[in-house]
Amino acid sequence: MAQYEEVQVHGYEEFCRAVSERVGKDVFVYFSGDKDEQGSSWCPDCVKAEPVVRGQMVHLPEGSVFVYCLVGDRTYWKNPNNEFKKTVKLTGVPTLLRYGTPQKLVEEECFKADLVRMMFTEE
Repeated sequence: MAQYEEVQVHGYEEFCRAVSERVGKDVFVYFSGDKDEQGSSWCPDCVKAEPVVRGQMVHLPEGSVFVYCLVGDRTYWKNPNNEFKKTVKLTGVPTLLRYGTPQKLVEEECFKADLVRMMFTEE
């Protein structure tokens, strides 16, 4: 039994709802490009990073929350005014962040298992 909760959300509104329902918890968010029917993301870095991030999830703190957030299709993501870029200040996908803290891994940093593990294990 996993000691953390995993939630999958799609788009900005679902992301906001998931986070606001879990105030006070240790929340980690992984942002990825949308996937097609075959389960492949349009974002090649997301495809490469996901198994690395998933492989380190055993290190998630007890009682924490892992939110897997699909940010939308490529056209939406490329729009500089999308809510993720404007409000969450994302600069790229994949991004892994510890919500409410400055801790964040962006793009290639998500390929590095040791960096992902450090984020999950540091207080």
